[in-house]
Amino acid sequence: MNIVDLNCDMGESFGSYKIGRDEEILKYVTSANIACGFHAGDPSTMRRTVNMAIENNVGIGAHPGLQDLVGFGRRAMDISSEEAYDLVLYQIGALQGFVKAEGGSLQHVKPHGALFNMAAKQKELADAIAKAVKDIDPELVLFGLANSELVKAGKEAGLRTASEVFSDRTYQKDGSLTSRRESNALITDHVQAVSQVIRMIKEQKVITLQDVDIDIEAQTICIHGDGENAVDFASYITRALNDADIQLDKIGNFLTR
Repeated sequence: MNIVDLNCDMGESFGSYKIGRDEEILKYVTSANIACGFHAGDPSTMRRTVNMAIENNVGIGAHPGLQDLVGFGRRAMDISSEEAYDLVLYQIGALQGFVKAEGGSLQHVKPHGALFNMAAKQKELADAIAKAVKDIDPELVLFGLANSELVKAGKEAGLRTASEVFSDRTYQKDGSLTSRRESNALITDHVQAVSQVIRMIKEQKVITLQDVDIDIEAQTICIHGDGENAVDFASYITRALNDADIQLDKIGNFLTR
C-alpha cells in the first residue's frame, strides 16, 4: 500500500475570514501549512489555526513567505540568501511560539508561493532556507517541489525532506509548475486532478503541458483551500485516494531520513 501525506495551506486570512473553511478542510488533510504573517495571516489567525490543527490531530507546518501582503507572496523578489535565511527563521520562530503555547509540536516547514518557486531553482536561496530550518530545529521536515534545489539542499543539510506534488497545478517539462499567469496553470476538474495525483503516486510520472512524461516523487500532496469548491475537493480526493488503496498519514509518521 502507498502512504502519502495530504497538506493544505491555511491561516491565510485576517481576523475571522476563511477560518470556517479551514476548519472544514482540517477534517480531511493530514498536514497544515500555516501562514506566518508575511504573505498572509495575523497573530490571532495563527493561534486559532494552530489550535484547530491540534484538535484535528493534523501535522503543523510553518508556511513562511516573502514580505508581500499586497501580492500574497506570489510575486518574485530579488532577495539575498542572508535575507532569505532571516525571513524564514523569523517566521518559523513566530509560529513555533504559538504551537508551543497551545501544547503542540511543529512538524515541518513549507515555503510559500514565489519563495517556494524561487528556491526550487536557485541553489543559494535553497541552501539558506534549509540552513534556517536546521538551525531552528534539525528534526523538522522540509517540504520542497519534487526534484527541486530545495529538496536537494534539505538532504545535503541532513534534514528529512518531503517531495511535494500538486493536485491542481499543471507541470512544465523541467518539472516546474506552470506560472499562475498562464491560463492553463490550474486544474479545476476534480476527476482530472485526482487522476494526476494517483498516477504521480503509483507510477511516479506526470504528463507535462508539452505532452512529455517526466519522473516525479510524491510524498506529500498539496491541495489549496482558497477555491470556491475547496472543501468539496478535499472530501473528494480523500475518498478517491482511499478507493485507490492509498493511505493518508502525517508526513512525520512515515518519513525516514
